[in-house]
Amino acid sequence: MKPATIRDVAQRADVSVASVSRVLNGAGPVTEATRQRVLAAVEALQYVPHSGARSLSTSKTNAVGVILPDLYGEFFSELIRGMDVAARALGYHLIVSSSHDDADEASAALRSMRGRVDGLIVLSPHLGAANLASGLAGRTPVLLMNGGAATDGRPSVVVDNHGGAVAAVEHLIASGRQRIAHIAGPAGNLEAEARLAGYLEAMAAAGLPTMVVDGSFTKASGQEAGEALVRRADRPDAVFAANDNMAVGALLAFQDAGLRVPEDVAMVGFDDIPLAGLVRPALTTLKINIAETGRNALERLVRLIGPATDSADTACEVVHPELVVRGSSIAFPIATGAAGVASDNKQTPSLEGEKL
Repeated sequence: MKPATIRDVAQRADVSVASVSRVLNGAGPVTEATRQRVLAAVEALQYVPHSGARSLSTSKTNAVGVILPDLYGEFFSELIRGMDVAARALGYHLIVSSSHDDADEASAALRSMRGRVDGLIVLSPHLGAANLASGLAGRTPVLLMNGGAATDGRPSVVVDNHGGAVAAVEHLIASGRQRIAHIAGPAGNLEAEARLAGYLEAMAAAGLPTMVVDGSFTKASGQEAGEALVRRADRPDAVFAANDNMAVGALLAFQDAGLRVPEDVAMVGFDDIPLAGLVRPALTTLKINIAETGRNALERLVRLIGPATDSADTACEVVHPELVVRGSSIAFPIATGAAGVASDNKQTPSLEGEKL
């Protein structure tokens, strides 16, 4: 059988095509009797509205686009999971694309989304907001994420990467570490640069020498960086990695070299991906609550799309990480009943970072 059309529904309900459209779209006046006849015809014919035709008549697609730097890794998986939960609850579908960390591909992805989505969430850690704006012409609502300060007045969500890095280093210093290395993220990445700047500032404030090794946000690059640090004559007694993937890679390198974590070298990461709590020792890290951040971003974009859109929403929302202390940075003693002896191996003090 051929699928039923809107004309078939109109004929069966003995109404006009326009009346069927008004009932299905919930727009325009119809009598209750007409509405009931149309709904009965829709059910009898098992009619499914054509989404493309509906979008032409309503100027809505009920889809939102998400452009990520990469589709691989636990961070992006968790972010999309949070967005998907919110999208389904609000009646939207996600269309996801990757810029592959390339400005030209990001612009191409943006162009491909125009006309197909009601709004866009763009993660662009390699492009400043002002540069990105040139590729966002048109009226489509756009929410920027993790791209630095919203210099062009667009709605944005950024992580306090600088403040989080300072908290990580200060935690290691407070635990008695003096030779603290940093495994940095890729060059040109705005988040990596902010985390590096926070590390350098905290080390300078403490009067400690710096030790920076390059990485690329992957476990493999973290393992290579860890192996390089093991070979140094001034081997560090602590490492702050710019993300959890690199921290886990470095942790494996240290363990392969026979070093004890945290006794010989303490470790701190950033993001709190699910793997951070599963490795042994569990990884101390800066918790962003990735899925919740994705959910909040999607809900905010839908508010920008909606009929009650607040065109004045140009706020730069700052996500402040929390320091989650686990076994990779502190050797927790076993409780003996004596006052003041810690037995819990997780703390989540709030980090008060600077507002951007």
